[in-house]
This record gives sequence, structure tokens and C-alpha cells, in this order.
Amino acid sequence: MTSKLEQTLDAGRQALTAECLPPRSGDAGAIRKLAGFFPPALDAVVVADNPEEVGGSALATAAVMAADKIEAMLSVVTRDRNRISLQADALGASALGVRNLLCLSGQHQAIGLCPDAASASDIDSIQLTQAVSCMVRQGVDFQGHKLPAPVDMFVGAAAHPYLRPMELNLIRLKKKVAAGAKFLLTQAVFDVAGFSEWMEAVRQAGLDQQTAIIASILPLTSLQQAQQLQQRQTYGPVPQDVIDRLSKAADFAQAGLALCAATAQQLKSIPGVRGIHILCGGHEQLAARLIKEAGLA
Repeated sequence: MTSKLEQTLDAGRQALTAECLPPRSGDAGAIRKLAGFFPPALDAVVVADNPEEVGGSALATAAVMAADKIEAMLSVVTRDRNRISLQADALGASALGVRNLLCLSGQHQAIGLCPDAASASDIDSIQLTQAVSCMVRQGVDFQGHKLPAPVDMFVGAAAHPYLRPMELNLIRLKKKVAAGAKFLLTQAVFDVAGFSEWMEAVRQAGLDQQTAIIASILPLTSLQQAQQLQQRQTYGPVPQDVIDRLSKAADFAQAGLALCAATAQQLKSIPGVRGIHILCGGHEQLAARLIKEAGLA
């Protein structure tokens, strides 16, 4: 069964996705409550895999959503699993009706997540993308052995628009496309000029014709969050003028939402951008407001 996201992109329409963080709960009801924040306009709900703190199981969360007829995208980070576990999760997700898979390396666990944890990092995100793509296209497992049936998955990866030099950025991007990434979700965009420069290079290389670039936005909800992101460069540069402008607003969160909506409109007009991804950052209730304010539905 073709995923909703794949159908949207194949039809040439702008895609719309949003992120959710699995609840720190063993209650499936908590997952369903979280899923209720997301409107039907979304082509997929991207289920994060322990990005900055330990939460619930991404696979379980995506499976509960899929069972409730919500289009889910499972994020899988290679930081925490070796190739045996990664392969098992990909097969399990397909069996549970999850039709989209996002292959990531994951932020190092020492940066706040769980410094005492050991890292697996058996393979990287490019190798994972290639391995799962072979499961889909050729019907073989990670070792090249024939599977009873091909895995039904729409496979994507991440892209970082602000990595420089540009030549090395494009080399990594080309590797992900060659590995089989059908779409690329970018890091959050605050510096539209820098993103536009990257997109120009992507178009010059013809990569926008080989994969779907989906640009990410993140609503800033507090000055502390903005300053932390600026310091850690988690998603890329947060320009000081952006922070200064929001700091002067009577309502920082509302101003952050308005800025995010305006950024989405700018990104949609850039040639080669095939959709918008909302990084909710744990504020999933903002997704519907942002979609309405930015006219993304």
C-alpha cells in the first residue's frame, strides 16, 4: 500500500508533515491523545526517536498511530541499535502498517540525552538508508538474503543545509540520494538566505530532481529555547536579529509562531522545495495553529 506522503509527492503536490515526540508513558491512551493534536491535512506524522531526552518507544508510537489510521513516519537512529536490531525494527514497522521510514544517525547521547549510555553506531544513516532501500526494491535483507516479500516502505533521510564547505555538503547529499533516499527532511530553517544558497547548489547539482526536499520549520516558544538553539547549533544558525526581534514582542510565543508561519511561506516559494515539515519540539498542540496561520493546509 503506497504511503500518503509518497502519493502526494508523486502527484506533484506540496507535502506537509509534522513531528511528535513519543510520550514518556506506558499508556497507549497518551499516544492517542498526542495524535489528536494533528489535523488530517498532514501527509505524515514523523515520530521522533529519542532526539533530546529518553521517551517512549518510537516504533510502538508509530504502530499505535498506524492502527488508528494515522499516517506515521518512523524515525530510526543508528546511534542506539546495531544492524540486527535496525533490520528487525524495519521489518516490524512494515508488518505493523508503518509505511514511512526516516533514517538518522542521531545526536550524540553525551549532549544531554543520556551521557552514561553506550553508543551502538554499528552503521551510519547512509548505510541504513541503502540497506532498507534494498529491502524495498530488491526484497533482500541487510546481508543480501532473499526475504519472503519486499518491505513496503517509503524511505527518507535528513539534510543539513548549513554544513559548509558546500562541496562536502553536496557530496554527503549525493550519497544519501544514491543510497535510495526518496525524500530529505532538512534541519530547521531560521536563516532563509543561507538555506536559499544551499538550495541553489542543490538545483545546480540536479539533486532536486532526484529526491524531494522538504524544508523544516520550528516555532520558537521562549527566549531560553532560542538562545539554547543559537548556542548549541542543534538545527543550524539562529540569527541574532531573529532573537532580538522576538525578544521585543509582548508575547514571545505568539511572535515566534508568526515568524515561523512567515518562514514557511518564504520556503514554499523557493524552487525545488517540495514541502514543509513542522518540528514541534514537544509542543505538538502548535501544529494545527501553525498550519492555519501559515495557510499550509
